[in-house]
Amino acid sequence: MAKKLKLPTLEQVQAELSRRSLSTYIKHAWPIIEPGTEYLHNWHIDAIAEHLEAVTAGQIKRLIINIPPRYAKSITVTVMWPTWEWLHHPETRWIFASYSASLSTKHSMDRRTIIMSEWYQRNFDKVFKLANAGSRDQNMLNTKSEFQNDKRGTMFSTSVGGSVTGIGGNRIVIDDPHNPKEAQSDAERRAGITFFDQTLYTRLDDKKKGAIVVVMQRLHESDLTGHLLQQGGWEHLCIPATSEGKTVISLPSGKEIEREDGHILWPEREGKEELEQTKRALGSYAYAGQYQQRPAPSEGGILKRHWWRYWHFPGQKLPPVTVRLPDGEYLNIENIPLPERFDEQIQSWDMAFKDTKTSAYVAGQAWGRVRADCFLLDQIRDKLDFVKTVEAVKTLTAKWPRAHAKLIEDKANGPAVIASLQHDIPGIIAIPAKDSKEARAHAISPFIEAGNVYLPHPQIFNWVDDLIEEAVSFPNGKYKDQVDTLTQALARLSFEGNKVPTDMRPFQLVSGSRWRGR
Repeated sequence: MAKKLKLPTLEQVQAELSRRSLSTYIKHAWPIIEPGTEYLHNWHIDAIAEHLEAVTAGQIKRLIINIPPRYAKSITVTVMWPTWEWLHHPETRWIFASYSASLSTKHSMDRRTIIMSEWYQRNFDKVFKLANAGSRDQNMLNTKSEFQNDKRGTMFSTSVGGSVTGIGGNRIVIDDPHNPKEAQSDAERRAGITFFDQTLYTRLDDKKKGAIVVVMQRLHESDLTGHLLQQGGWEHLCIPATSEGKTVISLPSGKEIEREDGHILWPEREGKEELEQTKRALGSYAYAGQYQQRPAPSEGGILKRHWWRYWHFPGQKLPPVTVRLPDGEYLNIENIPLPERFDEQIQSWDMAFKDTKTSAYVAGQAWGRVRADCFLLDQIRDKLDFVKTVEAVKTLTAKWPRAHAKLIEDKANGPAVIASLQHDIPGIIAIPAKDSKEARAHAISPFIEAGNVYLPHPQIFNWVDDLIEEAVSFPNGKYKDQVDTLTQALARLSFEGNKVPTDMRPFQLVSGSRWRGR
């Protein structure tokens, strides 16, 4: 008599598919930790899962994932992936870190909840068992923040700044290393980066075979992602809520995901209306970082990209400067000839504290004013020591001898430069640093918005594009020296420019207008 073939149950089939595919595993394990939330699958979960599978396979050793909050990033990376990899490599030792101890502990408890669930135990109980899993005594092998299986695999959770003494791992996962409420603090950001560089990174048992995964929303240009990308050597999966221009996401398998301009990441969860509401609630700065993974809005924050006007040398014919407006439309900004005479010319300087590769830049600018219109004429920007800084001031003075006033902020090397040059070069004026950088930018922003501030056409000087990018990312960008120099100059020139006949003032200051009566 023929032996009756025993077919696997539907759950057994699903379990096997889950074991083979992290994305499928996420779908079937989801109700265990999110029983009240419907699982809505989206392509970005497949993209993240494929990258994580490549880490498990040893194809990727260093991975950064940037994605908006509440898009299942922690569940996918920090909870699901480790419990899935233990099905293949239960001996793996894991270290997890988040900015908050309570958040890190929650993720640890979620991982253990999945492992101890009936679904996991029914289908995968032969792979491993948790040490002391049935004991009421919560000892160091099975606590809220640390547990071990019978194959010597461990999962240890800590927070940024926490102790990891004596702990080593094959996998390190950093999930949101910065608190969004404190990310604008240089000290707080540095603390997170220092903890990674000097503590977490050293915890890999094998630097060649071990893997590190960072998953976070962008909060600042100099956050942990910015720090690591500057070092190089990291695979970077960046998924903004809305694509800006046509973009292509390459997957480890060689497949590509194309996103058209304006494509919304997860419309079933957050459509255009919900994203606009979120942007209004967060503000453009926070939204650009957390949702667009670009720690400054593309149109700019305090200083908008489309506010700037441009000049060219007389006789030149240069194309308009095309910029994208916040509503997605494009604007062509025409450029005008540089005036032959100015009512006033000045220099403006922002000094650095020291001459190192990581220090701020020294920035010096020459400006000219015709009535209410201000023209950036020239710029020197470099990392200079004190002697070279003094030489730079002399160089710009020789080049622009009619820039009689030389504004130098009274901080960093400024006082020393002033003392060194005030008897050799006339017109050096010490400017006290009273207001914050942001306050000074807000104060002069109406003059830029009104169309009274002209930069050289980007085809004239290659530093113009860098200046604009620094301006639109201000105050979240890594450098602020060009903006500080600019705001210092415009604070003086805009005041002088307002000293025009009463009947001219409304015409000069109407937003978007340009005075052409030269």
